[in-house]
Amino acid sequence: MTESPFLHATRVAYDRIAADYAEKFSVELRDKPLDRALLTAFAELVRSGGAGPVADVGCGPGHVTAQPHALGLDVLGVDLSPEMLAQARRAYPELRFDEGSMTGLDLADGTLGGVTALYSTIHIPTERLPDVFAEFRRVLAPGGYLLLAFQVGDELRLRTEAFGHAISLQYHLRPPDRVAELLGAAGLPVLARLVREPGEGETVPRAYLLARRPG
Repeated sequence: MTESPFLHATRVAYDRIAADYAEKFSVELRDKPLDRALLTAFAELVRSGGAGPVADVGCGPGHVTAQPHALGLDVLGVDLSPEMLAQARRAYPELRFDEGSMTGLDLADGTLGGVTALYSTIHIPTERLPDVFAEFRRVLAPGGYLLLAFQVGDELRLRTEAFGHAISLQYHLRPPDRVAELLGAAGLPVLARLVREPGEGETVPRAYLLARRPG
């Protein structure tokens, strides 16, 4: 089967910058107490719902994957980029990391207690988001939770350079209300939303949406 051009471009870009990306972002949560608090709340909700396994989709170098694991959850990291996965496996050899795409997860229906997708859906074309959200719903067990994070705006941007490497990487800034509407249409009604102002080194606000597959 021919791979979608956006998936190919995303994989190539992150393969190229994986080592530098991991070096820069591997400890970023240390200086983001709000992000850690949201992941802690997510983990508590998953535990209260039966503590099914969690998939961190678009896991990159694994630093987010490690947080729910440290909070006692069974966690799997999934990413398109083999080089990113190599960084994750090197940093967290005790965790499982699989190559895969959020457009078609290699997971059985209704097997997960939770899904995290922090800044990974930004590379999905808007017309494909309903399919991705339907895939998240498919793999979540009834009552399972989704924690989504993304940059706030309403535009498509193209990044052509990162860490001194030439890349071609499209990413979307999206209005939280529109993303929440798409989640609801996919059967994942939003329970909570938070928008914060840009932090150090950031230029646009960040949105966090907590959704749940109805039980």
